Amino acid sequence: MSIQMTHRTSAETGITPTAPVFPDVPESAITRVQTTIIDWFEAAARPLPWRAEGTSAWAVLVSEIMSQQTPVSRVAPRWSEWLERWPTPADLAAAPTAEVLQRWDRLGYPRRALRLQEAARVIADDHDNQVPDTAAALETLPGIGSYTAAAVASFAHGERTTVLDTNVRRVLVRVFAGRDRPTVSPSRRETVWAERFVPATDHVAWNAGVMEFGALVCTARSPKCEDCPLADICAWNLAGRPASAAKPKTQKWAGTDRQLRGAIMDVLKAAHAEAAEAGNRSTSVVERSSVVPGSSAVEKAANATTGRASAATDAIAVDLFTAPTAELDDERLGTLGPTTSAKLTTMRDLSADADRISRLIADLVTDGLAHRSGDRLSLPR
Repeated sequence: MSIQMTHRTSAETGITPTAPVFPDVPESAITRVQTTIIDWFEAAARPLPWRAEGTSAWAVLVSEIMSQQTPVSRVAPRWSEWLERWPTPADLAAAPTAEVLQRWDRLGYPRRALRLQEAARVIADDHDNQVPDTAAALETLPGIGSYTAAAVASFAHGERTTVLDTNVRRVLVRVFAGRDRPTVSPSRRETVWAERFVPATDHVAWNAGVMEFGALVCTARSPKCEDCPLADICAWNLAGRPASAAKPKTQKWAGTDRQLRGAIMDVLKAAHAEAAEAGNRSTSVVERSSVVPGSSAVEKAANATTGRASAATDAIAVDLFTAPTAELDDERLGTLGPTTSAKLTTMRDLSADADRISRLIADLVTDGLAHRSGDRLSLPR
């Protein structure tokens, strides 16, 4: 059985279509694809921690936000740490924003962490600390778009939704429409078209399965067509796997503002961590000194540690980011912790353009990712 497309390709007509075509698909083909994907997923699904039985809706929401444009291998350890630290929306809502950003670590796009905390506050205040159970209600939360709302409603609450991430869309347009990749974002027409493929039952397994299939088999760059259980009916494979005329845009990293912004954030996160560690050491020594009153050696150690802790700060002078190397004060650099100093060196190696760095610092402050007080910069207070 093969899927017969009801439109002519541009190669046949000589006309470039003005919009992607989403053809009618026979019910028999839809049933075959649904059954194949669900059976494949049951046998091949990765044991991702948020798929475990009993995972809360909050944990599913955190996993979806973290997984946006981020490899699963990087998400899993951060997800576990976050859920241990903030097991409910109220816990994250009450957390210091600086700590939230620090624990976001290297997941990238840190504004996602801010939006997730904003959503947690709304869930805690307006939804009795319970994640809403419908896609419509989830979309009312800050930073939650249609994809995330549909995914959480499906995977956490079992609602029949149409989950359309890039992997899902790629599988559908290859198998049913004969194109190698989807457009940048789904249109309303594509969404309505895709709704037909979601089964009335087993829709959670379908949503998770087709997403996994796109991640592991029907990949963007190296699809495993030889091992694909749908190769015999895939319209794209049967057409000879034609490539789109327009090449996909790739996001470079080296030398971009995104890279430099990330490096500035790394400095602030390191300063925050080292200041917190210095404060913890001070507290520990002071507590020990109170156990042995009159011990001059312990008291001296306590005083010395307390002095270092008071000097330690998570606020960095802005000119340490922007000043020419020849004008840097070695004594001031020496007050930084070793990790902060190393991160600052890395950041400065990326750019010596003071105007560019100043602009990016201002952007970070505007975005809520940094706090500036006078001539000093830190994570948000």
